[in-house]
Amino acid sequence: MTDDTTMTDEFETTNEVAPDAAFDLTSEEEEEEETIDRPWLRPGQWYVVHSQSGYEKKVQANMEARISSMHLDDKIYEIVIPMEDVVEFKAGRKQTVQKKVFPGYILVRCEMDDDTWFCIRNTPGVTGFVGQSQKGQKPTPLSRREVETFLMAKGDGQEAPKRKVPKLEYEVGEGVRVKEGPFADFSGQVAEINADHMKLKVLVNIFGRETLVEMDFSQVAKL
Repeated sequence: MTDDTTMTDEFETTNEVAPDAAFDLTSEEEEEEETIDRPWLRPGQWYVVHSQSGYEKKVQANMEARISSMHLDDKIYEIVIPMEDVVEFKAGRKQTVQKKVFPGYILVRCEMDDDTWFCIRNTPGVTGFVGQSQKGQKPTPLSRREVETFLMAKGDGQEAPKRKVPKLEYEVGEGVRVKEGPFADFSGQVAEINADHMKLKVLVNIFGRETLVEMDFSQVAKL
């Protein structure tokens, strides 16, 4: 009689522990999934704003102040100046610096209506929305692919793997296609050539506006 009772107690104890273990496993899996950041799934939509080149941070600060004073925090969620980590060599030393992915542009995530449009558009330093061809027309939000391209551009600060030195020779004014990086598949025109550092400055058409972007020889191909 005593043995039967002991076996029953052990069986019940085992059954009580099992569900907890299964629950913990599920929780860990859910936590792991939650760490993946998907900017295009955040509330609102992403829009591109023109700003005065070189004053992006000042414009960002101005916009944040306006959002607060106009009590629009619940509609304008995020202001981003897309940056990327670039490894440079200066005076023989390697250092990582942050550079703007496309100067003169700011990304804003918001619920677009008359109030948010007025707030953003009338921020000092803002020259307009991208994708608004007619007065009174609401600007066009970025697609998921565009959001992914421009917000995932930031590097990890590590030096890129060594590439084979390309044998191609470029000329100023020549048309090229970008093969890799945040501007992959964009076409542009060579504006400057730095043969010593194997770099080019290419005029790339971004959001209907020509922007000067620096990249390695190996990142582009002749058209």
